Amino acid sequence: MTAQVAPAECASQPLACDTVLFDVRNHIGHLTLNRPQGLNAIDLPMIRQLQSRLDAWAKDDDVYAVVLRGSGEKAFCAGGDIRSLYDSFKNGRTEHEDFFVEEYALDLTLHHYRKPVVALMNGLVLGGGMGLAQAADLRVVTERSRLAMPEVAIGYFPDVGGSYFLSRVPGELGIYLGVSGVQVQAADALYCGLANWYLDSARLDELDLQLDNLRWSLTPLKDLQGTLAKLGVQHLPGPALANLRPAIDHFFALPDVPSIIEQLMEVRVFDTHAWAMDTAHLMQTRSPLAMAVTLELLRRGRHLTLEQCFALELHLDRQWFERGDLIEGIRALIVDKDKKPQWSPSSVQALNAEHVASFFSGQEA
Repeated sequence: MTAQVAPAECASQPLACDTVLFDVRNHIGHLTLNRPQGLNAIDLPMIRQLQSRLDAWAKDDDVYAVVLRGSGEKAFCAGGDIRSLYDSFKNGRTEHEDFFVEEYALDLTLHHYRKPVVALMNGLVLGGGMGLAQAADLRVVTERSRLAMPEVAIGYFPDVGGSYFLSRVPGELGIYLGVSGVQVQAADALYCGLANWYLDSARLDELDLQLDNLRWSLTPLKDLQGTLAKLGVQHLPGPALANLRPAIDHFFALPDVPSIIEQLMEVRVFDTHAWAMDTAHLMQTRSPLAMAVTLELLRRGRHLTLEQCFALELHLDRQWFERGDLIEGIRALIVDKDKKPQWSPSSVQALNAEHVASFFSGQEA
């Protein structure tokens, strides 16, 4: 999911409200998330459209590959339309439950898709957008890309397979990204393995032209890789996280969230002091419960299969609307917009290890 919500941008354009566009050109199925004014945030109808089209193309021998992108220049996908989930829960409906079940099924479809999938991650890629993109074989970033799993900011935890793909980022980098919710840009996305190609956004039209004229062999994935190799690169100089890696690996291997924040606040080494202070202050604005559950979730995820990770996330989902901080986070940041969430507990010092562990009880991995 994510901290993003999409407005009803199609209200004045009833004939232009196709929120998922699809097209087949030169044996490639093109899927476009089409809510640009809402940063291409996805809702349940969009999930169902994507699932239906992917299922059809999986059986279509004339489709060799799939390209997934977002409409406009601002976002690939800024995540789930969380306001609709809030309204569903508050009104006693079931859409918020159906959303997670079907979103995770869609992500798993992409992870196991028998044809290569390219995700063009231009702009924001948050929460549910990461779930879609990280399931792709070829994940392309541009200078506009901003990747994050920012769920702790709204009292939630990294889902959509985040317990799988974040936990497999080298060292403690994935723990850092999940527990803090910070964004990374292209160089760091490549460094972390959250992307595998970089392409200037100005060359995306050229990529489309190359794909439209691609001469296919018997190995479509290699054909797509060869096309990207003509236009892009797989490494960028100067990823910020490379220099911070020793500090991140130290602090985010500590046993719990209070220890992490406490030791970050005590850093005196010049080249990491500013980063440590900024990180500690950022974490103090996040939901303590969400950070603690995220830490445990990602550490468990390291030892689970992809399917087990999704099952564990769904197990947490089924408790979270009642027992977690999500509803309060959406209220404070999206509904009332007072930006003063009343987290429970209110501080990391008040976290109870048994309470955190209780969210994981009853789940067999």
